[in-house]
Amino acid sequence: QVRLVESGGGLVQTGGSLRLSCAASGFLSGINTMGWYRQFPGKQRELVAAITSGGSTNYADSVKGRFTISRDNAKNTVYLQMNSLKPEDTAVYYCNACIQRRYFSVVNCDYWGQGTQVTVFS
Repeated sequence: QVRLVESGGGLVQTGGSLRLSCAASGFLSGINTMGWYRQFPGKQRELVAAITSGGSTNYADSVKGRFTISRDNAKNTVYLQMNSLKPEDTAVYYCNACIQRRYFSVVNCDYWGQGTQVTVFS
């Protein structure tokens, strides 16, 4: 069993900062790309940021220059540092990972965290 457990969401004022964390655990042998998505009410999830195992990153245009994704491979953890938050960043944030389970050769990118609410008020 592989799990992704998120932490760090909450309520913050416009211009403030939050840091999200997501740790993978279980019988896994490797993690490729990890990412953060967000979902607005009534909308599909959208990519916020992603990072490869080698550290290459990409960001949604709406968060470039404000959000930073990073990872600690030794801890199987991905982070999202969110600065200069705006009310339009209010959403449920989900982490995602492409994981190769132990004893399996296939990489599965359908691992998701439970979601964490981020609310930015003005």
